[in-house]
Amino acid sequence: MATWTAGDVPDQTGRTYVVTGANSGIGLEAAKVLCGKGAHVVFACRNVAKADAARAGIGGSHETRELDISDLDSVRAFAAGIAGRPIDVLINNAGIMAVPKALSAQGHEMQFATNVLGHFLLTQVVLPQLTDRVVTLSSQMHRIGKIDVHDPDFEQRRYHPWVAYGQSKLADLMLAYELQRRLTADRSPLRSMAAHPGYSATNLQSHSGSLQSTVMGLANRLPFVAQPAARAALPTLYAATVPDLPGGSYIGPDGIGEMGGHPRPVGSSAASHDRVVARELWELCERLTAPGS
Repeated sequence: MATWTAGDVPDQTGRTYVVTGANSGIGLEAAKVLCGKGAHVVFACRNVAKADAARAGIGGSHETRELDISDLDSVRAFAAGIAGRPIDVLINNAGIMAVPKALSAQGHEMQFATNVLGHFLLTQVVLPQLTDRVVTLSSQMHRIGKIDVHDPDFEQRRYHPWVAYGQSKLADLMLAYELQRRLTADRSPLRSMAAHPGYSATNLQSHSGSLQSTVMGLANRLPFVAQPAARAALPTLYAATVPDLPGGSYIGPDGIGEMGGHPRPVGSSAASHDRVVARELWELCERLTAPGS
């Protein structure tokens, strides 16, 4: 089978994409390709100035909308600002990785708030506006994850940055699968996809603490370890644009260990397919993102 590249993205003229965290890394590279193929891309970013600077070098049709995905109030304000506009594809791309413990505006552990709760709420509020699909970014680190629905914010257990990150990326994948099951049950034509980039040279690794940031920064410079962000964006683009891709697909690189390569459907951990925990996680996210929570 021929390898799939950005050149295989079909014409996107007339379609609208919302990409969270599109000002850098994988989100920016995906946005560049989509704009180049004729799509209108909404850069949903916390730092408006950085998003505008990133957009300055891109042709096509695009705009910036402020969104701090870790802050549920910001998510609601963003959704209100685009209410009523048809959105073909939502790409839940923004994320943080293995950061020191911190709390969001609503008091949730920051990785869970950013990677999971904010995107869960965003997906729910814009779902009536969607015409095609949702793509949620997970990670190979979902394989180390364990969902604790009784203590998602590490209030009762010792916080470890990588344990929290693994939990958040497993949660992202489980919620993507659960959303597809619910869409299917409702006979909705919408589709829910997930993707992971492999190991990519982006600024995601620069906020993990001094030693970790130094080690991963060095790894980013090794071409046999890290792939460039443009290559790492291919699974996202594949999940977002392949016309006949079945809902519930998980897309990753085809290389050794799925660290890099060209995109294709890949498997995921047994834990990611636990439907009982997925329902509990969904209900937890509903409670934690309810108005006034």
